[in-house]
Amino acid sequence: MNLSQLNSPKGSRKRKRIVGRGRGSGRGKTSGRGENGQRSRSGRWCAKASEGGQIRLIRRLPKVGFRSHRPILNQIVHVGSLERFDKDTVVTAELLKQERLISSLNKPFKILGDGELKTALIVQAESVSKSAREKIEKAGGKVEIAAKKEAKEKSKAAS
Repeated sequence: MNLSQLNSPKGSRKRKRIVGRGRGSGRGKTSGRGENGQRSRSGRWCAKASEGGQIRLIRRLPKVGFRSHRPILNQIVHVGSLERFDKDTVVTAELLKQERLISSLNKPFKILGDGELKTALIVQAESVSKSAREKIEKAGGKVEIAAKKEAKEKSKAAS
């Protein structure tokens, strides 16, 4: 048996209905679309949210909360993933980028306390959670909060 001899099961391939191809198509003069009006025309159709003159539901409901157009999305680094570094390594943003723990140097990152750490490290980060700080210091390491980039740029401009 070859691939050319295979047939699909009967009824598995249904032909798409071709609408609006004249009176000989078997669908009649209006092709199953009814009489005149917006819905009988080709291409023209009602919007999904349209309610025909009534105010749409989305506009009737109250607005709740706030969602920023430019949210600050921290890149997350877990304490357990810092276990790969040797003892007394200075963990910086460049090193994390090199190890592919963060994707960009331009976005802020935060070290969170998920996982265990047994190696003493010197961590330089913009923000560290309380549990992550405790785990790093418990392992004999040190946490240095690096100044934000904006603060660095202002200090450079001032000097």
